[in-house]
Amino acid sequence: MDHPRRLQVLQAIVEDYVHSREPVGSQALVERHRLGVSSATVRNDMGVLEDEGLIMAPHTSAGRIPTEKGYRAFVDRITSLKPLSAPERRAIRTLLEGAEDIDDVMERTVRLLSQLTHQVAVVQYPTVTVTTVRHVELVRMDEHQVLVVLIPTDGRVSQRVTRLPVAVSESDVLDARARVLALTTGRAVSEAVAAVTAAVLKVPQPERVVLAAVAEALQALGATSAEQRMVMAGTANLAQSTGDFARTIGPVLEALEEQVALLRLLSEMEQDERGIAVRIGAEDASDPLVETAVVATGYGPHDGAKLGVLGPTRMDYPSTMAAVRAVARYLSRVLQN
Repeated sequence: MDHPRRLQVLQAIVEDYVHSREPVGSQALVERHRLGVSSATVRNDMGVLEDEGLIMAPHTSAGRIPTEKGYRAFVDRITSLKPLSAPERRAIRTLLEGAEDIDDVMERTVRLLSQLTHQVAVVQYPTVTVTTVRHVELVRMDEHQVLVVLIPTDGRVSQRVTRLPVAVSESDVLDARARVLALTTGRAVSEAVAAVTAAVLKVPQPERVVLAAVAEALQALGATSAEQRMVMAGTANLAQSTGDFARTIGPVLEALEEQVALLRLLSEMEQDERGIAVRIGAEDASDPLVETAVVATGYGPHDGAKLGVLGPTRMDYPSTMAAVRAVARYLSRVLQN
């Protein structure tokens, strides 16, 4: 549908309905928007939009509301995103740069994004498949135990105590530490594990025992880090939008709690040329998120993980898209430091 005025009418209906949650009539459109035509002409345009499935009349109301198809047409025609205000940008920078570790960064990110959009905010942890080893630390606990600490470039520290079959000295662990650092720093975790494993047979005992234990620990830590994890905030915002769901919000809350469906959805969403992915509704009526919209974008190296918001389809898409993109850019910057 490429009729300029009808697109303008659709945009006006979306904007008014998002703001008021009330069906929009032709007279209200003429009064609130500079459409340059009479209410009769607007009614005709609304009739065409309804025939095309872009708007609908709820119950017996004289007004109209957007359909999922209408929201989709509106979103697809957003050509530019309004930048956040200076205070908003300053708040993002101050909050994220004050984080202590990766967990703190993730928690602050979702709280901030939820406050900016008044929706449920979600963020995937960056996975180790798109990060490299920044540092590996070995700490001798006693003659039969060594603590292995993995610090990848995403800042997410993980550690594991491994037991050794033979006694080792402090100097044995220090020798192994120097070798492990040389073999792992700057490499992907899988590559680092392979390098340490290959070195096991090339060194004498008891360093060989330490290296074998380190390889096993790194493999376990890498597998744990590669598990998809996410953090969310703002689920209480859904309670303020119960009127936007024809059915109960129970299935939505259950899906958020289980996380599996949302993680799968985020991984499948593809960004458009604006660097944003928007899903409105769902083709499968049994999908627990069928009455929701999700706005997401990638962050970090190669956009390997996603952050975004989930809410009802009656969403302020331009502002939400701008907030999601801005927070993602700041998050990427913080993780690179």
